[in-house]
Amino acid sequence: MQHRTRIKICGITNIDDAMVCIDNGADALGFVFCKASPRNIEPEQAQFIIEQLPPFVTTVALFMDAGSDEVRQVLSRVQLMSLQFHGQESEDFCQQFSMPYIKAVAMGSVQNLTEQAQKYASTQALLLDSNELGKMGGSGKTFDWNRKIQQIDKPLVLAGGLSADNVAQAIKKFRPYAVDVSSGVEKSKGIKDHQLVKQFIKQVLQTDNEKSN
Repeated sequence: MQHRTRIKICGITNIDDAMVCIDNGADALGFVFCKASPRNIEPEQAQFIIEQLPPFVTTVALFMDAGSDEVRQVLSRVQLMSLQFHGQESEDFCQQFSMPYIKAVAMGSVQNLTEQAQKYASTQALLLDSNELGKMGGSGKTFDWNRKIQQIDKPLVLAGGLSADNVAQAIKKFRPYAVDVSSGVEKSKGIKDHQLVKQFIKQVLQTDNEKSN
């Protein structure tokens, strides 16, 4: 039985974008707490958005090599359900907050997914991003989809350069648990293009429907 591909829209900065994502079928919203990112959001604004969301929406906080005090400060001010770490955080660091977390893998540098799955045994999933180690995601570029991806005993979240134009191909090739998009549905950094959001989600749903027939 084929599972439904979950959809996360990352880099949410305002309530209008959040509601369009949810109303069209997104399962999760990502909030970036990283000052160096053009999609950075202040905790107060994130909490304002989250307070207005309907039930059953997963809210995810994205960090990259933040200090533990910085993460705890955000968690004390924002009602979040899951964490996502995009830097070179250790498993001990990721676990210390006693929350579900996803560990991003910099596919521009990392070759061995099995090793990463063992290194972060407590993660809910591995997120395959296209950046290199130490570099930001959200570049709009894919990693090399022709490279061999090892089978691991962890759900895979596919990210990096996804858009309505290629997400169907990505789902058919990798069969990920979920897809994660940011720049591929933007009209400017941090601001979503509502039509692109609708097209992206429609492509995911159509591809899943084709798989099940």
